[in-house]
Amino acid sequence: MAGTPRFLTLADVADVLNTSSAQVYALVRRGDLPAIKIGGRGQWRVESDKLEEYIARMYTEAQQFVADHPFVDSDADAEV
Repeated sequence: MAGTPRFLTLADVADVLNTSSAQVYALVRRGDLPAIKIGGRGQWRVESDKLEEYIARMYTEAQQFVADHPFVDSDADAEV
């Protein structure tokens, strides 16, 4: 199977998101990023599709934040 693997380690996800493995672990443990535990050692894996859904959801949330909190250039207000 070519392309992206179906399941990613937390370190792989951290690389994709350009963040730390600890931050990804926190996302998983809070339930923000769906993941499964596999094997006797209970290693976390994130399905590639779930990661893409998470990224899309974060874009939607960011757009809503921007709409709810428009940017105001405080320097323009200071010039009088």
